[in-house]
Amino acid sequence: MSGYLETKNLSVGYHGKPLIEDVSLCVQRGKIVTLIGPNGSGKSTILKTVIGQLPELSGTVYLDGETMHSRSRNDVARRMAILMTARVEPELMTCRDVVSSGRYPYTGRLGVLRDEDKKIVEQSLSQVDALAFADAPFSTVSDGQRQRILLARALCQQPQLIVLDEPTSFLDIRYKLELLSVLKRMVRENDLAVLLSLHELDLARRISDTVICVAGDRIDRIGMNAEKDDVMKTVYIKEAVDDYYAKVSNNGQELEHRFGCSGIDGVTFAPAFGQSRDGKKYLYVAYGIYGDTLRTDNDYQVILAYDTRDWKQYEQPLTQE
Repeated sequence: MSGYLETKNLSVGYHGKPLIEDVSLCVQRGKIVTLIGPNGSGKSTILKTVIGQLPELSGTVYLDGETMHSRSRNDVARRMAILMTARVEPELMTCRDVVSSGRYPYTGRLGVLRDEDKKIVEQSLSQVDALAFADAPFSTVSDGQRQRILLARALCQQPQLIVLDEPTSFLDIRYKLELLSVLKRMVRENDLAVLLSLHELDLARRISDTVICVAGDRIDRIGMNAEKDDVMKTVYIKEAVDDYYAKVSNNGQELEHRFGCSGIDGVTFAPAFGQSRDGKKYLYVAYGIYGDTLRTDNDYQVILAYDTRDWKQYEQPLTQE
């Protein structure tokens, strides 16, 4: 079955040097296709090539049956909305102003909104549950609220396709889940095609119709079998789980686990503190935990180090689910 967005034999890279070759994607209306892989694996390069920020080294990108190059910029803007990783910092604009800018493909350079445009702005704000803070300055709202506003701006374009690069990057786990829930609802209600990148396998599994692993110099194992293909492992960090489920007393009431665990804040491989770069590598895991919903700071910021020479003891099997 053909998709609203398709790539055929696409090679992507920089300065004429291929980074990933033979990229063949098919994104249909009403479906979410997610690229997963570690930072630096090439996910963003693929997306930037698909949307035209980078030139194709070879191959073709098709949008609704026609090549991207055969469509005008305004035509593409009416069909495809883009939400990339770079933080947006508009000055002196309310959240409603930011959403309204999504109507530019229809209003022209002057950006004068007709009654119909204003109606679409309000509908878009409502669809992402953002009416309550629509008149707040964009610079003052939380990261989670900002991402909702940027999704609403994308909806304002009335696109058939939305491309998102790591939309959950700046969010804690609560806002990650909320944002992806809103995105999934938008896909269903608006019959959108969505192509996005994530590096969290568990989040990709929650919302995606197709998960594509980007590994090395090519896209690896579309529709992979998690139990047999040995593409990646999941790691069980017992200490982090114990901390999250530790009982806590709040206002005289004992609760079964801590409030607002912010999830894993960072994971890296590095030598021991104070050692040279050539030293033995450890897995470092950082996370924050909270004991009181009224506080805005961490009760504890934890950094754990694990010896990777006995890596097998931390591995857990993935299920096909």
